[in-house]
Amino acid sequence: MAPKKEKETLLVAVDFTLFSEEALIFAGKLANKLQAQILVLHVIHDPAEAPGFYNQKMQKEMFLRSMEEAAHEMMEEFLQKMKKTCPDQTPIQQAVPLLVSGTPVTRIIEIGEKKQVSMIIVGSHGRTGLSHVLIGSKAERLVRLSPIPVIVIKPSKKT
Repeated sequence: MAPKKEKETLLVAVDFTLFSEEALIFAGKLANKLQAQILVLHVIHDPAEAPGFYNQKMQKEMFLRSMEEAAHEMMEEFLQKMKKTCPDQTPIQQAVPLLVSGTPVTRIIEIGEKKQVSMIIVGSHGRTGLSHVLIGSKAERLVRLSPIPVIVIKPSKKT
C-alpha cells in the first residue's frame, strides 16, 4: 500500500489590494480542483532592508512591531472579507495566514521553499510604461527568480 500523499500547498502572496483578492479567488478555485490547501502570505517590508534607510535598533523594533500589529489586523480583515465573498470555497475558508518581515520577493521565495509549496500565486497591478520602470514589478522579479512555479493573476477589466 502506497504511503498517503501529503496535501499540496498553494502560496498566495497578498498586499491586501483588489489584485490580491483576485489572486486568492483564483487560488481557491485551483485548490478545489487540486484538493490543495492555501497559505496566505503577507510580507511586511522592513524599511531597514531598503537602501538609504537607517534606524537605530530600538526605533526599528518599535516601528516594526506597530507595522506587524497593523498587518495582523489587515490580514484578519482581508481573510474575513474573502471568506464572505467566497463562502463555497473550502480552501479559502481554511486558508492559513502567515506574516513575515523582510524584502517581499526574497521572503516569498524563502517561505515557498521552506513550506515546500507547489506554486506561488500573486496578483499583478498591471503597471506598464514609466510607472512599471520607476516602481518595478515584484511579480516580474518573482517569476524570474523563483525556482517554484509562479502564476501571476492580471487585473480584471473591472479593477
